[in-house]
Amino acid sequence: MNINIICVGKIKEKYILDGIQEFSKRLQAFGKLKIFELKEDGNDSNRNMSIEKEAKAILETLEKNKGFKILLDIQGKNFSSEEMASQIEKIGVNGDSTINFIIGGSYGVSEEVRKAANLKLSFSKMTFPHQLMRLILIEQIYRWFSIIKNTKYHK
Repeated sequence: MNINIICVGKIKEKYILDGIQEFSKRLQAFGKLKIFELKEDGNDSNRNMSIEKEAKAILETLEKNKGFKILLDIQGKNFSSEEMASQIEKIGVNGDSTINFIIGGSYGVSEEVRKAANLKLSFSKMTFPHQLMRLILIEQIYRWFSIIKNTKYHK
């Protein structure tokens, strides 16, 4: 399985980078992981323009990386780790060998990006920093594959 994480913004904190690197290394046992870091616009004076610029970059990246698209969205559906592992397994069984996870910028994503997603996934109704969310996502992807492959990581 090919796993792509398409995200807006760069990671600045070393401890988060270390965690991402650790889980990226662990994920190699289950498939190929690519992280696409897109430029964050961050135009505080015109948030809509920032969202649109970031959306264009997200959609261009999705176009180049065909596959199932999962948007991390506070309005999305909640799953347990076991339920999401089952979803991941179904995606593969249905013929998609690539899953694209999308983490938008700090202002959110455009309606066009929302419509492009095959699944909108919510980790919580709480708001998390985007840098930390990337680490949480990578850990969960590793957990989902551990559940699918019945390894000891998930208890």
